[in-house]
Amino acid sequence: MGFLKERAKELSRSEGTVIHQQDTFFNVEKGRLKLRRFQKVLSDALGVKGIVKKERHLYLVGQTRVHVDSVEGLGQFMELEVVMKEGQGVEEGEAIAQELMQQLGVKREDLIVGAYMDLLMAAKSG
Repeated sequence: MGFLKERAKELSRSEGTVIHQQDTFFNVEKGRLKLRRFQKVLSDALGVKGIVKKERHLYLVGQTRVHVDSVEGLGQFMELEVVMKEGQGVEEGEAIAQELMQQLGVKREDLIVGAYMDLLMAAKSG
């Protein structure tokens, strides 16, 4: 992961921003509900499914937010978030992400689906 972080620094031409986050996931029937505020009210109403603690390094490359995350209990991950401009379609966003993946040396088979909470739950049950 050190290589990807260094490559993200090069591409963004910055040291990035370090963000410490704690996401709380709540028990809901379908999907995921994750909020960083109003925790007490939702905890009492829904119950807590789990908590994800991470240190995120944020780099901006063009219109893409590159997140290099260290997730407690899971390890290191990279996430690309293409911030779409008005008039851009999904295909264009995917092309931007694919090009950046190539520049970073990330292969399609390296990709995973799901949220960190899903991975933590799977690790606990497996």
